[in-house]
Amino acid sequence: MNSTRGTHRGRRVAGVVSAVVLMLVAVLVGAEGMRVGGDVAEAGDRAAFSVQPSPVPVGVPGALVKSEELVGAPPLTRAWRIMYHSTDLNGADVIVTGVLVVPFGAAPEGGRTVVSWGHPTTGSAPECAPSFMVDPFLLTEGLRAMLDRGYAVVGTDYAGMGTAGPDSYLVAATEAHNVLDAVRAARRIPEAHVGADVVLWGHSQGGQAVLRAAELAGSYAPELRIRAVAAAAPAAQLDRLVKAHLDDISGVTIGSYAFPAYARTYAAVPGAQLGAILTPAAVAAAPTMNRLCLLSDLAELHRIGTPLVGRFFLADPTVTEPWRTLLLENSAGTVSFDAPLFLAQGESDTLVIPADTRAFADHERTLGMDVTFEAIPFADHGTVAYLAIPALMSWLDQKLR
Repeated sequence: MNSTRGTHRGRRVAGVVSAVVLMLVAVLVGAEGMRVGGDVAEAGDRAAFSVQPSPVPVGVPGALVKSEELVGAPPLTRAWRIMYHSTDLNGADVIVTGVLVVPFGAAPEGGRTVVSWGHPTTGSAPECAPSFMVDPFLLTEGLRAMLDRGYAVVGTDYAGMGTAGPDSYLVAATEAHNVLDAVRAARRIPEAHVGADVVLWGHSQGGQAVLRAAELAGSYAPELRIRAVAAAAPAAQLDRLVKAHLDDISGVTIGSYAFPAYARTYAAVPGAQLGAILTPAAVAAAPTMNRLCLLSDLAELHRIGTPLVGRFFLADPTVTEPWRTLLLENSAGTVSFDAPLFLAQGESDTLVIPADTRAFADHERTLGMDVTFEAIPFADHGTVAYLAIPALMSWLDQKLR
């Protein structure tokens, strides 16, 4: 008899639990549906938002030009599209776009810790910017885990993407300024309650950006407290990256973005003209390839680029001046920084070579830095940042407590 009552009671409890689970699933599915619907509804707003006011109001680095709250925010969050002032490598004012997202709930005293995200290569044209995607949060690797910990997350598009501006692809100082000024801009949205404690997190191109941001933060943004820095398969040492891909399609694709950007950025440097390092065929193809986005136009990039494999460079830029010096100047590791550093590397990565990231980690340790190196045996370049999230979150929990 007691056993029967217990069985019935157990079934009732199980039924209640199932009902609650189903209700929660329905709420989450509904919230996700609203988010996707919001993203689609806001698709037409992206192009309008990307247009800078004329004239652009004067502002210090990090000052907002404009912002708009997004309907298609991730569940249980508020989010904004932002346009803000930053500077290029020479200190000239540039206008940059990005997105900011914060979790529901009260912020701690002093404001939320903010993760400034450096995205991997998506292209170099304005429409290749992450904020220009239907889901502007899709490429923010680890977003949900960070929001669940109460962090705000801001992601820059980098100069020249998302809105008109100078090409900044792998131009380390410009990208670094954009990453740091995104935090300053986020702090100017009162409802976001963003504090001065900062985590820098980036993947590939974004790894280069956040590493350089950490190196420059003390002089460029001294009011920010850089608490931790993390990079997955970072493009940390550009000479090694270029050297590894002189004669393959990755070298052609990366080169079609990077070398035109360098030729424009360093036009005043003797010998830094595009025709001095790329073949005539590569120079002719570069404008078309520059207009293509890596994720949506990869097949077309490869169609154009494959015939150029082996005949893209006139000479090896890693040993040819001024390109060798420019690659070294835009690499990380020239100075140390105080924040602990987390480096993740996929052992199956064929773009950023695992031995190169290990060598970079060893180099940073020689500078007296606190470095954690996380090797992921089965991760490639595309999956390493996602697969590093559990270890990264555990590391952040330890370092930020």
